Amino acid sequence: MDNEVKDVLTSDHQEIYDTLVARSYFGMFEKITGHLARVADAMQDEGRLTRTEARILNAHVGSVAATFRALSWKYLMTGRVEGPLPGRLTFDRHESGFPIAQELMVMAVDAAQAEKHLAGMASEAELKDRMIRQIVGDLTIPTQLQFALSQRLYYEALLTGNLFQARNDPDGQWLGEDEGRRFLLHWSVYDTQENLPIIYLMDVEEAGRRPLLADDRRWPQVRAHLMAQSVAGLKLLTIAQGFDTDFPDIQPKRLRRLRLGPMYSHAFTLQSGPISQVLANAGGPPDQDWALVWTVEDLVSERTEQVKDGWFSTTTREIWKLDPLKGAEDGTTSTTRMIILPERPNQVLTEMNPPGFRDPRRFVVDAAGRLVPQR
Repeated sequence: MDNEVKDVLTSDHQEIYDTLVARSYFGMFEKITGHLARVADAMQDEGRLTRTEARILNAHVGSVAATFRALSWKYLMTGRVEGPLPGRLTFDRHESGFPIAQELMVMAVDAAQAEKHLAGMASEAELKDRMIRQIVGDLTIPTQLQFALSQRLYYEALLTGNLFQARNDPDGQWLGEDEGRRFLLHWSVYDTQENLPIIYLMDVEEAGRRPLLADDRRWPQVRAHLMAQSVAGLKLLTIAQGFDTDFPDIQPKRLRRLRLGPMYSHAFTLQSGPISQVLANAGGPPDQDWALVWTVEDLVSERTEQVKDGWFSTTTREIWKLDPLKGAEDGTTSTTRMIILPERPNQVLTEMNPPGFRDPRRFVVDAAGRLVPQR
């Protein structure tokens, strides 16, 4: 029975065995994560994000890019070295396209021991010097030294920090003070079921004796509560109502959840629906063979009400504005889906015009690498 469960959970996982395939995968994601930052900038230009929100979002996206960069060093010599290796990259090839969550968990363990590993390694200059001497003197390819250098660069990348971990605990940004202090809380997780990075933004107002972020009594509890509720399958309405109930002196005013992915690619992933045919028809090199979906769920407070809290007291509760058509089911005020893709698959998508892809906002990467928002 245990094996059956394990087979079901891992049936969508794919290991990369080949050097060129691994480099193609990481090269594709290097381009994609670079475009994601431009999407946040475009949303700021359109007034969908404030400058502070765009800056915070770009910081989280930058962490995703740093994580991919570190993993690319770790698996740089995939398929080229015999003997014990740090394994092969495993990614979720069905409705995700991202590395499985276990990759990030192992990376966190490696990061904790990075200094110890680096202390026992030769320096980058020494390794390169030994490579040259082996090439010139022995006329052989210094594969083992290349592997050692790749691992050194991996651990150095881990030491720089700014990685997207499986859990990235809440932080806060002071926004100002009106009737109460206003903060933007933000945090992110790597969902272990969907294998996708998910970012949360929450606007709150509070009037405690001490500012929330400096309050040793409330802030640790708030952080623990938010992380415990950061489950992709949980509705925003459920998260917001639970927070409103558990912290009566902090009023959540807006909660957003940004889901980065899935990433579709004809070469790497298995997908159902029209996007599969779109990518198959588009063909082309790896830099044209991808499409990434970016979903923003938004829940906004409509007003507050006084409700009874015990026999002799009342408390303030937020009343949330729900989408009149899907709000009861989705638990959101609105849900916006965007798709980022290169010119060639966008051309095929336009020609096919399949149902389900007419409404999502498109951001097209042109031949010069510029991101062109489409109306």
